[in-house]
Amino acid sequence: MSSPFLDKPQSSWVACNALAFAVRDGFPVSPGHTLVVPRRLVATWFDASRAEQLAILELVDVVKHDLDAEFGPDGYNLGVNIGTAAGQTVMHLHMHVIPRYSGDVEDPRGGVRHVVPGRGNYLALTEAAQ
Repeated sequence: MSSPFLDKPQSSWVACNALAFAVRDGFPVSPGHTLVVPRRLVATWFDASRAEQLAILELVDVVKHDLDAEFGPDGYNLGVNIGTAAGQTVMHLHMHVIPRYSGDVEDPRGGVRHVVPGRGNYLALTEAAQ
């Protein structure tokens, strides 16, 4: 198993620690979209060791701090796709840190719930059922 993340030169890393590193997403959905990746090639969050999971979370905090300073976003989404049914296309664990900006979508309510089309806005679904 290979990983495009392991081919990235260290000079492209925006943060790192002993077990993980962070790089900007090659196909960003917003300015500053960053991926936090374990140095060891593991497919999913559940395959990572607890130490690797903690290292990833520590870097998420570092990345957030740096993105706040550079881009000043109004919010964030964090996400991990686990398995092809969930949309994982690179079988090397990576956590998305996605800066969000007021007005970047018409109605952001529901956030990550929008991964299943039509299910994101639970308020609209509740109103429709009444």
